Amino acid sequence: MSGQAAGFVTADEAAYDELYDVRTEAMHSGNYIDVDPYPLMNAARERGAVHKGFLREVLGLPPFHRSRQVTEGRQGYSVLTFAAAEQAFRDNVRLSNRIYHMTPGDAKFLGILEMDEPEHFAQRKALQSLFIKPRAVGKWRDRWINDIVKAIIANLEGSDRAELNMALCARVPVHTISAAVGLRGEEALTYRRALVASMGGKFGPERQREGMITAERITREQIALRRKQPGDDIISWLLEAEVEMVDEPRRHLTEDEIATFCRLLLLAGGGTTWRQMGIVLFALLDERERWEAVKADRGLVEPAIQESMRWNPNNPMFSRLVVADAEIGGVAIPAGSVVDICLSAANRDPSRWDNPDVYDLHRPFKQHIGFGMGVHMCLGRNVAESEMFVAINALMDHFPAMRLDPDQPRPFLTGGLEQRGISSLPVLLR
Repeated sequence: MSGQAAGFVTADEAAYDELYDVRTEAMHSGNYIDVDPYPLMNAARERGAVHKGFLREVLGLPPFHRSRQVTEGRQGYSVLTFAAAEQAFRDNVRLSNRIYHMTPGDAKFLGILEMDEPEHFAQRKALQSLFIKPRAVGKWRDRWINDIVKAIIANLEGSDRAELNMALCARVPVHTISAAVGLRGEEALTYRRALVASMGGKFGPERQREGMITAERITREQIALRRKQPGDDIISWLLEAEVEMVDEPRRHLTEDEIATFCRLLLLAGGGTTWRQMGIVLFALLDERERWEAVKADRGLVEPAIQESMRWNPNNPMFSRLVVADAEIGGVAIPAGSVVDICLSAANRDPSRWDNPDVYDLHRPFKQHIGFGMGVHMCLGRNVAESEMFVAINALMDHFPAMRLDPDQPRPFLTGGLEQRGISSLPVLLR
């Protein structure tokens, strides 16, 4: 274990409790729900593929929309079956990602997440070679993931018990993506805290403004440093990357484009994989035979991850702005409406999967939409899968007898309709 890797996991412990509690995250965002949404989703899907009304309205949940600055005054429609969700995700002409636009004018806070074609294609093409599977399995593991997981496991070696949501799940992704950008230890958590505050929620406009300023300052400092001293990191790579827009000459990414992409990368990379890692570990530990089966046959690690994304994706819904009259699942949807695509309901569609409410390690693989679908499928999915793959294998190698701690409250899924994760993951390591 390198000294640098050790520094990734010995920073401010209280920050993890603040930043990586799923229920608290949802309550700060104002979207916490205290019911299991799946029976509601299943019942709604049985009534039809597409419903008029925003998803929470259709499910009978308290109103909330993360794109409320766009949705106010608009009509909502909810998509619940796999076929209708696939149709919606693949319609990049009438359904727009501008629903996620958060800043006035043309400035983009979340970069490619807010873009439509052809701008989205050009920007994503310039970036995606960083995230293809050979790099995720090779460079990302060798350069960052393996050392970070090794350091975390070393920290656990002297203990008989652990709470893995904080001790492992929260740390692997945030330190991987932060290290890849060039941030270390305390700085990674400072950035994460500022980024969370910049998204708004209960913190108020002043805290939001301070968060945006801090995140922007740290990003610009890293870019300036890499201009002077290029290294083996994402910002150095982005400084050399080129983009080719339609009817424009090929050019390097601007500093604003690099800063925006880093913000999205650090937000998504440090804020979704930790929830999914907790979900897959819970699924394996909740029924002992699953853990034993995967430990005996490591070829099941990847299916275990994929099945967790189908069974309980940590982002249960995405939305689109309808910019031209459309039809989804046989339902006419007028321009100006908002479509809520329910990944969780689509991923448990009984017309596509047998017994879909059950987590099944040996389920024959069919493409799910846990990472989205179409041109906006999650860019970092291969890195996220690599982080989970390395962490699960390391736990099985070092703590083969690991099991849920019977003296602690049983873990359960919690959060909002927009983000789900495990309440906690207390385990006996030996």
